[in-house]
Amino acid sequence: MSKLFPHVFAPGKIGTLTLKNRVVKAPQSSGMSNMDGTVSERLVRYYRDQAAGGTGLIVVEYAYVDDIGAKSAHCHLGISNNEHIPGLAWLAENIKEMGAAAGIQIEHCGRQKFLGTQPICAPSALPWPKLWDQYGVQAVPHVLTIEEIQDIVHAFGDSALRAKEAGFDLVEIHGAHGYLLTNFFSPHTNHRTDLYGGTLENRMRIYIEIVRDVRKKVGPDFPVTIRLSGTDYEPDGFPIEDTIELAKVLEREGIDAFHISGGDHHTMIHQVSPMAMSICHNTWAAEAIKKVVSVPVIASGSITLPEYAEEIIASGKGDFVGLGRPLWADPEWSNKAAADHPEDIRPCIRCNEGCLERTFFHYKAITCAVNPVVSREGELKITPAPVKKNVAVVGGGAAGMEAARVLKLRGHDVTVYEEKPVNGGLLHEAAAPEFKADIRPFMKYQVTALEKLGVPVIREKADVAKLEKYDVVVCATGSLPIIPKIPGVDKPVAVDCLSAINGAKPVGKKVVVIGGGLVGTETALDLAENGHSVTLVEMLPKIMKDVAVTDFLAYSERIAKTDMRILTETRLEEVLDNGARVSSKKGEEVLEADTVILALGLKAEQGLYNELLAAGKEVYLAGDAVKAGKIFDAIHTAYRVAIRI
Repeated sequence: MSKLFPHVFAPGKIGTLTLKNRVVKAPQSSGMSNMDGTVSERLVRYYRDQAAGGTGLIVVEYAYVDDIGAKSAHCHLGISNNEHIPGLAWLAENIKEMGAAAGIQIEHCGRQKFLGTQPICAPSALPWPKLWDQYGVQAVPHVLTIEEIQDIVHAFGDSALRAKEAGFDLVEIHGAHGYLLTNFFSPHTNHRTDLYGGTLENRMRIYIEIVRDVRKKVGPDFPVTIRLSGTDYEPDGFPIEDTIELAKVLEREGIDAFHISGGDHHTMIHQVSPMAMSICHNTWAAEAIKKVVSVPVIASGSITLPEYAEEIIASGKGDFVGLGRPLWADPEWSNKAAADHPEDIRPCIRCNEGCLERTFFHYKAITCAVNPVVSREGELKITPAPVKKNVAVVGGGAAGMEAARVLKLRGHDVTVYEEKPVNGGLLHEAAAPEFKADIRPFMKYQVTALEKLGVPVIREKADVAKLEKYDVVVCATGSLPIIPKIPGVDKPVAVDCLSAINGAKPVGKKVVVIGGGLVGTETALDLAENGHSVTLVEMLPKIMKDVAVTDFLAYSERIAKTDMRILTETRLEEVLDNGARVSSKKGEEVLEADTVILALGLKAEQGLYNELLAAGKEVYLAGDAVKAGKIFDAIHTAYRVAIRI
């Protein structure tokens, strides 16, 4: 029994199913099934690793219930016909062989059909805005008839029976996140005037009918849970009070546990909350449901660390915790927490880069910014090096620490050169704003990992002579701010973005930030939220170009609450002693400021690499030294370099 997290690692029950602990792998689409919805070997390898990590219950990603309009996404898992059963049985067996209970979520996508192909089915002809922007009239849903609704109800029941026959221990009905059931439940998406629309009783009717059909087909003793959004966070959507009434009714219909989340894809920042949103973002909704039902409640959403999970269960806000992204970041989350070694957990930073922005939104299988192995199980293993080498890693930032960790685990002798007094590199600047605090536990994890592995760190600047004795060098030398060739950039009033963020140079009360990309926007927002008067200047028509969707939404909300002035299609012409001279289509303007912050991007620092290359040394680049990027790029480039040395 864990001494640090006794409530999390106490056994629990959902219906007739006893679980070894209170950790549930929340269902998340992976994009790893075969095109026809059958189980792939890749999917089995992925879930086998997830199950080996000590989690009590693995709820397999949403599986579509019919072959008409239920399928949402590319390589989406299916449970719509009996030919899916052999693969599903194989998957369930693998999960249970690794010590976890096996559940599966069943769903109909409704209007949220990523594929954008008809038929798109919904209670009303109201398209998902994102799909409308992509496909126009093609995104307008077919309005379901009552006969078609009944067919879908029976499809859920039939799919639940297939889950039972395939050997799963539990089935979860997806009634959240803007998919079909919430399309009926929310006034935002349901404009019907028949027995499936209007009153709360009518809007919850499809839930009741599905639960009854499922329960009839799987029997009274098979565990059935349902995932609900506490609210969809739409202005004209459903409030928590409606969900409370729904939960009361569904408990009477035989639901064994409620898995509580929030939001829909239109309000995605409440569903897959980025780091600018609150930790444990939807726990308040789980707590509200728990007060009115007697069956277990699974709290989910941004529960990244075991101390958060322990507090939720110990305080009675939930009986279980549902973890999605945290188990992608570290499938061994449960094993490490149960062993009272939370410092060894590689924490999710809620960046949504690997799981959404660079993969799922582009029809690829998911990955993780901090864990390159997820979805590549069996392919990117850390294996013993065929020849032990003496390796120097230059740079103690995110990429350097990851490269050193992997190299050490492979059996190499590793030494890190870092001229700063502490490791972390630009992670310190990245984690400086309070709305990016999720990065701090990740940086601590990296530092601790090197300490535990006994990797020596030499606190001095590396050069060709000092590195001569090493067989191999990894240059993770990072990046430097781009300083434009514009008059006045050398004046005391001008400060580069990194010096402004880390406090190397003071920042006055009145600030102009030049550059509205990610770094510039974050810097401006942090200053604005901390009492500075800020003007953000960007050459392009909009700020935050190429910023992750969830960050864009979260930052836009926060910016709207400040007095920040934003000037787009505006160019810096000159830095003055008292501010900046800028120009736009409207003409020139002098922006008075105590400090002008230059946030015009970063450039790779490759000087040492080029010197080593010229000297004939075996040398590799990692992280920003390849190309200035994000934590995703730092970790992935470093890992891939380290596994091939």
